[in-house]
Amino acid sequence: MAGTGSRAQAYVRAIFQEHPEEAELVALLDPNPGRLAFHDRQVKALGGPELPQYGADDLERMIKEQSVDRVVVTSPDHTHAHVVSRILRAGADVIVEKPLTIDADGTRQIVDAMNDSGKSVVVTFNYRYSPRNSALRRLIADGEIGAVTSVEFQWALDTRHGADYFRRWHREKRFSGGLLVHKASHHFDLVNWWIASTPVRVFASGRLAFYGAENAAARGLGQRPERGTVDGSANDPWLLDLRTDDTNRELYLDSEQYDGYRRDQDVFGPGITIEDNMAVIAEYANGARLSYSLNAHSPWEGYRVCVNGTEGRAELEVVERAAVVDDQIDPSYPTERVVAGDVRSDGERLVLQKHWAEAVEVEIPRGVGGHGGGDRLLYADLFKGPGNDPLGRAADVHDGVRAVAVGVAANESLASGLPVVIADLQLGGWA
Repeated sequence: MAGTGSRAQAYVRAIFQEHPEEAELVALLDPNPGRLAFHDRQVKALGGPELPQYGADDLERMIKEQSVDRVVVTSPDHTHAHVVSRILRAGADVIVEKPLTIDADGTRQIVDAMNDSGKSVVVTFNYRYSPRNSALRRLIADGEIGAVTSVEFQWALDTRHGADYFRRWHREKRFSGGLLVHKASHHFDLVNWWIASTPVRVFASGRLAFYGAENAAARGLGQRPERGTVDGSANDPWLLDLRTDDTNRELYLDSEQYDGYRRDQDVFGPGITIEDNMAVIAEYANGARLSYSLNAHSPWEGYRVCVNGTEGRAELEVVERAAVVDDQIDPSYPTERVVAGDVRSDGERLVLQKHWAEAVEVEIPRGVGGHGGGDRLLYADLFKGPGNDPLGRAADVHDGVRAVAVGVAANESLASGLPVVIADLQLGGWA
C-alpha cells in the first residue's frame, strides 16, 4: 500500500475481511511515520501481522524485498504519475485511486512506463459498480433510447462533503487538478462508459464563487481562524475540529508534527486556487454532446442525469444526502444517510420514456455498502478478477486517461477561454 491516508482504510478492510484468500497485504509505504503507525494498528486490530514499513524513497526496495506483485496507490493526486511509473518500472502492477493523474505530462509518464515495463494499471472507478449507474448503462446498451444524442449531467456536492475539498490539499490546483479532475473524473468516466464513446472537444467555464477569502470578505463574514482545530470551532459549521474524531485526530492532527500538513484549513481562508462552480460542454466521437455542471456548496448532495436518444430519454436522479443537519464531517461518508422529510429524501430513481409512450420506472437492484454498493463489487474485481462482465465495469489505464481528458482539457479551456481539442493535448495512450 503506497499512501496511508483515510482512503487506504477501505482497502485494508477489504483485504483482511473479504478477500484474505485472494490477497495478502505485505507492506506499507508513506513519508509520514504517524500515518504508518495508525495503519499498523488497524492491520493488527483486523488480526493481521506487524507489517514492514517503508518511506517514500524506498519504493523500489519495498517491491524487491517483499516480492510485491501489485501496489495499491492511494497517495495524493499530484504524486500519482511519479509513484505509479516507479512501481511499474520496478516490476509490479498497479491499482490506483482515481484520478489517474492530474495533467497531460502525467498521462504520458504513466503510459510510457506501462508500455516499457509490460505491467498493468487498473483505475478504481467505483461509481461504475453502483447498481443505479450499472442499470443506466444496461438500459443504454440494450438500445432502449436508441442512439445517444446528448447527455445532461448535474452534480451537487453539499456543504459537508463539498466544503471539505476546500480544507485539505485539494484546495490547490497544483495538487489536485481542481474538482474538474479530482472529483469530476468520476463523472466523466461514467459518461464515457455509459455512452461507449470518447470525448474529442471541450469548452469550460468556472470560478471560485463561494469559498475563499475574497468571497468571505464580500459577504461580510469577518475575521476567520486559519484552521478548524481551535477552541470554539464546534460552534461554526464551516470549521472542522479534528479532535472530535479519533480517526481524523490520529491520521492528521497527531501526524502533523512530521510533515506540517494541515487537514483542517478554513474554507474561507486564502490560498484556494480551485473553482467551486463549473460548467462543461464536451463533444464526443459518436456525435453526442455532454452538458455538465458541478456545484460544491449545495444544501443537498446527489446528481441528476438525462440521456437523450433517437428513441426516447432516460432520467436518473440520486439523492445521496437530502440535507446537512449538523456541523461536523462524518468520517463514514457516504454510508450514513440523513432523511429530511417528504420534500426531499434520500433515494434513487431511474425513469425511461420512449417517444409516443408514457414514462416507466426501471427497477434498480439494491446495493449494500459504500457508493451505492459499488465498493464491494469493485474490490471483488480487483482481488478476484473481473471475469465475464457484459457491462465492462473494470477500468484500465486507457479508461483512466479518457476520464481525466475532459478535466485536463477543461482546465486548459478555463485558462484560455477557448474550446480545446483533446487530441492536441497529446495525452499518453490517446486514440
